[in-house]
Amino acid sequence: MNNLKELTIRGGYARAAAVGANFVLRLGSVMILARLLDPKDFGLLGMVTAFTGVLSLFRDFGLSAAAVQLPSVSSAQSSTLFWINLLVGALLTVVAAVCAPAVSGFYHEPRLLLVTAIVAAGFLFNGAGVQHSALLQRQMRFRALALVDVIALIVSIAIGISMALAGFGYWALVAMTLSTPVVTTIGLWVASGWVPQMPSRRIGLRSMIKFGGALTLNGFVVYVASNFDKVLLGRYWGADALGIYGRAYQLIRIPTDTLNSAVGEVAFAALSRLHNDTQRLKSYFLKGYSLVLALTVPITVVCGLFADDMVRVLLGPKWTQAIPIFRLLAPTILVFAIANPLGWLLTALGLVGRGLRISFVIGPLMILGYVIGLSHGPRGVAFAYSTVMISWAVPAILWCIHGTVFSFLDIIRVIARPVASIVPAAILGAAFHFFVVGRLGAWPRLTLECAILLLAYLIILLFAGGPDSFYLKLLRSLKTPASNQEEFAPVR
Repeated sequence: MNNLKELTIRGGYARAAAVGANFVLRLGSVMILARLLDPKDFGLLGMVTAFTGVLSLFRDFGLSAAAVQLPSVSSAQSSTLFWINLLVGALLTVVAAVCAPAVSGFYHEPRLLLVTAIVAAGFLFNGAGVQHSALLQRQMRFRALALVDVIALIVSIAIGISMALAGFGYWALVAMTLSTPVVTTIGLWVASGWVPQMPSRRIGLRSMIKFGGALTLNGFVVYVASNFDKVLLGRYWGADALGIYGRAYQLIRIPTDTLNSAVGEVAFAALSRLHNDTQRLKSYFLKGYSLVLALTVPITVVCGLFADDMVRVLLGPKWTQAIPIFRLLAPTILVFAIANPLGWLLTALGLVGRGLRISFVIGPLMILGYVIGLSHGPRGVAFAYSTVMISWAVPAILWCIHGTVFSFLDIIRVIARPVASIVPAAILGAAFHFFVVGRLGAWPRLTLECAILLLAYLIILLFAGGPDSFYLKLLRSLKTPASNQEEFAPVR
């Protein structure tokens, strides 16, 4: 607790570096593999991961989050949790392999039988590394976690691209999927240096299991709702339609997933240490929330305005059907940037029951939207998805902050700063795009229009408020060593 701020800032820098590396690596792999493989290859794997992804929600039963959230965890508790996670991973591997024929029959695709069985092995490796990751998070060792993530991503991408070049088709994607948990778990064992003991009984795991169970059920509901669109498209429109929709969906989620997973890991660990100190909790959360939104707002606008150029540059000419889908999904980037940090807050405060109730409301609404839009194909589903998420944003905020130290005005102030800054920048970027279309190739046009929009946005965001601008102060506080600063002042 004495050096929590310094550890949080250092962890934030480490995760920020990992975010940059992961973003470049994932984007580069998408660009290369989209040119080496066909939409059907991605669609086949998407059919499998829509099923195995549900099982992956149970791979740690929320026990990693429980181990991070509690004030203290004994060595015996960690060791026993390790064996529980390993057992759960083994059971999930068996369940997925047994269900492989059903997955193949559901999609009327015999090739999925072997693919599902092989991908299932990843659960066992994930289970073997869950508590090692939790241990590193409790110790705020985010540099080690970042290094492990980047190395695992590099290895898996190298394997996938090599196999794609060798003509293995969709098996290149299968190898990427399986190699990631293998390399990650090996890295976590090496980085933590922790070897679990034999399991023990009567060591106070009941509260942790209850916490983890609620968190797992919450994740299950959210996952089913977030992936039912792909199940419907794969079943009724086929692998090609799912491949196109899935590529647009993945491309949209890269910045959001990368940013929120990195910041969320640090934020959750820090906020969990502060749930009894409401003023510091409020200050830490609002400053982190401000950074997430400041980075996400311009990404949302860039994806919406320049969708045609982004798809042509990142995926290639054979993916032009993904352009309208990509543009329709762009608003969800901002919605998730608003909602995800509130989820970290609820979990850190131990309000997992409230998060579960929220999921039980939004989940059915999302599925209903998919069903309504399904008759119009991938475009209809994308439009329905974005519409439901946008409509849900304000109710979700009000429900999450009810009864906490945060007011609706606190959240609106955080959102308003970057939104007000992006409007004139977006107008400038759109005008440039309009005047140079047809005069420049996709690569130089996308580079210039993004540079113009982002530069204008940063200037307005940082300097519109003068030398006392909120974001200038925030940047100065991050640059100055924590030991030389006063504690973060509450955001007003």
